[in-house]
Amino acid sequence: MKTTALISLIGLSGTALGAAVDKHTSTPFGYKPGSKESIANMKDKIENVVWILLENRGFDNILGGVKKQGLTNVVNNGPFYNLQNVSDPHSTKWPSQYKNYDSVINDPDHSLTGTNFELFGQYNPDNAAIANGTLTPNLSGFVERHMLAHPKISAQRAADEVLGYYSESQIPTIVDMVDEFTTFNNWHSCVPGPTNPNRLCAVSGFTDGHGKNDNDFDVSAIETGSIFQTASEKGISWLNYDGTNGAFLPDAMFFDWTAKNAKSNVVPLENFYQDAYLGVLPQLSYINPSCCGLNTNSMHPSGNISYGEVFIKQIYDAVRTGPQWDKTLLLVTFDETGGFFDHVAPPLAVRPDNKTYTEKAYDGSSYTFSFDRLGGRIPTWLLSPYTPKGHVEGYGTDPATGKTTSYSATSVLKTLGLLWDLEDSSPRVQHSPSFDHLIGPRIRSSPKTLANPHIFPTDV
Repeated sequence: MKTTALISLIGLSGTALGAAVDKHTSTPFGYKPGSKESIANMKDKIENVVWILLENRGFDNILGGVKKQGLTNVVNNGPFYNLQNVSDPHSTKWPSQYKNYDSVINDPDHSLTGTNFELFGQYNPDNAAIANGTLTPNLSGFVERHMLAHPKISAQRAADEVLGYYSESQIPTIVDMVDEFTTFNNWHSCVPGPTNPNRLCAVSGFTDGHGKNDNDFDVSAIETGSIFQTASEKGISWLNYDGTNGAFLPDAMFFDWTAKNAKSNVVPLENFYQDAYLGVLPQLSYINPSCCGLNTNSMHPSGNISYGEVFIKQIYDAVRTGPQWDKTLLLVTFDETGGFFDHVAPPLAVRPDNKTYTEKAYDGSSYTFSFDRLGGRIPTWLLSPYTPKGHVEGYGTDPATGKTTSYSATSVLKTLGLLWDLEDSSPRVQHSPSFDHLIGPRIRSSPKTLANPHIFPTDV
């Protein structure tokens, strides 16, 4: 206990965790989230939703060097630190630094128990203590966990990769989105763990007891409902534009229902561009990027950040110059943090269902998770001619309790439910803040194209 307390004091940050976070729920157009006026306005303005779910990046990693006022990040609120060894308060203290790689070669650990170590400095934290607030994430274990996962790399390299962040000049396309549209300051992933459970939660509202990328995702064995099934049953047109290039199943094909009833709704990614330019996009366009190694565009290590920016720009430019822009909401987000450091601790959350998941950790211990807390912060943007320009959105409002709370992936399902009169699919969705109030009453000018990205040294 003494070591943990000491780490909390000296091993993490130059400022108190969360001290600069704005917990005020913004109403840039005067609409209360989920109100009749706000929903009516959204329904009048938005006919088509384009949803891009990128891979494995944290808020501080991507946006840590962006100096936009209101962003809670490294350059505005840091620096932050990790000890090289969480059990040794005298070990080297590594800072979050203005340095990162276009391609992060060594993939950080983002398993459930690996994330536990990154967040709590231990693989098997006390769930009851977390639930009652006596144990909170100290965010101490990112560097040590990265060194253990990749024992051949130096401590300096480990710190560069998991604590590093990008400069504004390195990510011009992303900076353009921050300046021109709306950025979420407090958007968290569904699960403090790997990709597929997070993608499952994002598109269904459930985790169904999945805490790893198990075989069910590869053989369309997930039996829960999804936004794709619900949309079909409600007569809402949708397509899953598949850029996976056959490396794995696109997200709509996780589900047994899709495999049996809607395979034709999964189409090649290149169809998106023709549909956008021709103005025939469906009501819901869900886009899977390529993943996960070199020459892929999801931003997943070891794929390049610049390639991901090209992908975002291509999507935006096609929608923006097509005939449906004036009625389209483009959402750009990530599935999870991928083991990258972020200085804002993930909050507790309502369980999506009653299932649990048990995993054997790196140290041999067994950990059981009830899916009652969120993962780390992930960069998220709303792009539309009706969103406030250059707006930084803080916290949202839990529609079931009225309390201030973080946004998360299931906020998309909550907002789509308001747009298309869909019932909440799970308790998690029921408690998720919507973002309908960020759609304004009047159209505004928006750039026809986003700024061009560029490559930068992979190893400097």
